[in-house]
Amino acid sequence: MINNKFKFLKPKSGQSLAEFAVITAMMATFIATASGKMSDMMEGGKVRKAEESLDKILVLAQNFYQETATLEGRGRFPGQDKYNMNVGGYTDELELINDLESFTAFDSELGENWCSVFGIDHEEAPMPIGAHFVNDTIAAAENCDACPESRFAGHDDWLFKFGGNPMQSSFQDGHFIYAVIAGSGTGEDAEPPILYIADGEGPKYLNKQLQF
Repeated sequence: MINNKFKFLKPKSGQSLAEFAVITAMMATFIATASGKMSDMMEGGKVRKAEESLDKILVLAQNFYQETATLEGRGRFPGQDKYNMNVGGYTDELELINDLESFTAFDSELGENWCSVFGIDHEEAPMPIGAHFVNDTIAAAENCDACPESRFAGHDDWLFKFGGNPMQSSFQDGHFIYAVIAGSGTGEDAEPPILYIADGEGPKYLNKQLQF
């Protein structure tokens, strides 16, 4: 299409080289603009795909929570050894929210506070080089009062729910990460845990939250 358009831009008799230069410049601008719009459309498609993946993670997190609530009496999220324990480096939701404002790239040191959904070194969805995300670990028995026996590291919980098939981010430097703010209290004073998930490509812009 572009070649055809340029074929008709040869200067004719009486048409100055200056006029031809203006027309050529206009055509170059048109091509650059079209390329920019195409790039925006491609990035928009990646964003939609990332959001759809985050939604899938939330659905399985909800299933996990409901299953553990039935079996254990209190719901918890993958990686939580118990409903009142954190996953990742945050103990306060406001601190997490404030940090999200600055968490704009995968290689931010804020990533140290977030755990990988499927594991940092899974061969099908590895953490990008330069990122600081971590794997969740199981708390030692002496540090976990009355914790359920059937508890695993967070990425193992997630992988089990996904049938052993991790999801890859649609972005080159993307990686699915999460953090959980612990629940607390009992009875009328009970506060359920809060789950945050994000795509490490840009957690500030690609994140979702779940609390019951």
